[in-house]
Amino acid sequence: MLTIGRDIVDAIVAHARRDHPDEACGIVAGAIGSDQPVRHVPMDNAERSPTFYRFDSTEQLRVWTQMDDRDEEPIVIYHSHTATEAYPSRTDVDIAGYPDSHYLLVSTRDPETAEIRSFRIVDRKVTEEPVRIVDASVDPAAVTTYMFGQSPTTVDYECSA
Repeated sequence: MLTIGRDIVDAIVAHARRDHPDEACGIVAGAIGSDQPVRHVPMDNAERSPTFYRFDSTEQLRVWTQMDDRDEEPIVIYHSHTATEAYPSRTDVDIAGYPDSHYLLVSTRDPETAEIRSFRIVDRKVTEEPVRIVDASVDPAAVTTYMFGQSPTTVDYECSA
């Protein structure tokens, strides 16, 4: 399960909306081995394409060097789909090179809602996982769970003691 802060999800969705009709891309870094995404890093789509993304190689080198210096790794690798559902394409699966990362997809095909889904991609096998969005500014125990592209009007709220 991917647990991620609402502020980070909001920033990812804003990035995807801003770059629409081209695909947006970036990462969310966190401490090595923590599986806690904490630092949002929007990146440029070198392809400037509505159907494909590729990190700019110079920018990617800078970001990965910065992560190394901070003892971080890419916890989340994200990109948007502008006209299709938030599900990895064959190309997405082919370029997925970080088996420990969560692959977060955002569909901006509907201007009213953003479909958010997360996947693990290991050895070309795609496995969807739930996304738990934590909103610490309201209540640290309150979370929103998105699965199978649920819209914000159909979310499940879970509280833990």
